[in-house]
Amino acid sequence: MARTKQPRNPMARYTRKDFDRDFPDDAACLDWLVRHLYPDFPSVACASKECAGKVRKHHRVTGRLAYACDECAHQLHPMAGTIYEKSSTPLRTWFLAVFLMSTTRTGFSAKWLERQIGVTYKTAWRMLKQFRTMLYEGAPTLSGKVEVDETYFGGYRRGQRGPMGPNKTLVMGFVERGGRAYAEIVPNARKNTLAPMVERRVAPGATVYTHELTSYATLPKRGYAHETVRHIRKEWVVGDAHTNSIEGFWGNMKRGIDGAHHRVSKQVPTELRGRVGLPVQPSARHDADVLVDARAGFGVEG
Repeated sequence: MARTKQPRNPMARYTRKDFDRDFPDDAACLDWLVRHLYPDFPSVACASKECAGKVRKHHRVTGRLAYACDECAHQLHPMAGTIYEKSSTPLRTWFLAVFLMSTTRTGFSAKWLERQIGVTYKTAWRMLKQFRTMLYEGAPTLSGKVEVDETYFGGYRRGQRGPMGPNKTLVMGFVERGGRAYAEIVPNARKNTLAPMVERRVAPGATVYTHELTSYATLPKRGYAHETVRHIRKEWVVGDAHTNSIEGFWGNMKRGIDGAHHRVSKQVPTELRGRVGLPVQPSARHDADVLVDARAGFGVEG
């Protein structure tokens, strides 16, 4: 019996060819943006005194990145209040930068973005800064099943062995399975540092998964279900207990640094709060989902 060929899921992959098809020019980008901000477009509540908030049809204004009310000609500017406002860079160039940032597996520098999209270094640097600012969600309170781990970032010193050198910075990370992730610099890996951090970032009653570090031993007394895996015994998964998600998070973060900077000094990781406090989705996300989420996140501030 011949196998029935399953129809290809259009969201399974989102390539540069797909991007060029969906966003050939600034007009297509603006149309996507206005429909994302106003799902019922072209019917939008008009803010003019004449219409007083009544829902009116709107049409594109020729030669301007705006739409006008059919009744009173009051103009609607979809780029107002977004990172695109008052930017002389074409909107499609912004969208292309979003696509590249959301589909590149490692991090990249502003110089690389400058070469790829044909803008100045100053413009490329500002774009990346705006994107990272938009992605930062602040310090969350995680719940459910949460993996906790710590790792070291920092520079290389000749003759130094092991991760805990004097020029290294310790970063503590949390991953909510199927949800968000958060990382923060901590001064040391002692019990009096790590356990209170868990209390600040994880809701009481959650299940916390860690490795065998004794600094986490008091978590059950603090109101958490605590399960461990003993990496020293090459024990990686015990039932539902593992730290694979947070380990993958560290891997992505460090590959991001490798792709742009290769190495960082002890001072640089102070910027990590704004770079790694990002939402983490399940690993089976499709490329198209990444692009859609990124455009939605970058489209409106706040």
